[in-house]
Amino acid sequence: MEHYSRDELQLLARLIEAESQAESLEGKVAVGSVVMNRTIHPDFPSTIEDVIYQRGQFQCVANGALAKIQEPSVESFLAAERAFAGEDPTDGALFFFNPAKTPGNWFWRRPVAAKIGDHVFIR
Repeated sequence: MEHYSRDELQLLARLIEAESQAESLEGKVAVGSVVMNRTIHPDFPSTIEDVIYQRGQFQCVANGALAKIQEPSVESFLAAERAFAGEDPTDGALFFFNPAKTPGNWFWRRPVAAKIGDHVFIR
């Protein structure tokens, strides 16, 4: 993987914390992997910051939870580092959702790549 700045690592770790605080380390890496997968996919922006702040993409941005996290956990930083290094337990997923919180929407029409903890990861 290419080199990422400390600011990008911090931002990804904050997103991981906001989106998957109660998940396992694998679940946290998976959330980070979705962001990384998007940076190389032609349908999404090419930078971590632009992927995270793309309008309507992450609930934690929309509801302000991301902005409230100043210092992510050590585990969220580790997950961000592992996602940066190319680890991807989702096998290329571009989206994730929690079915208990997002029932009956378009997510279910996409191929499921993995189920990790409370999240379903889709392509």
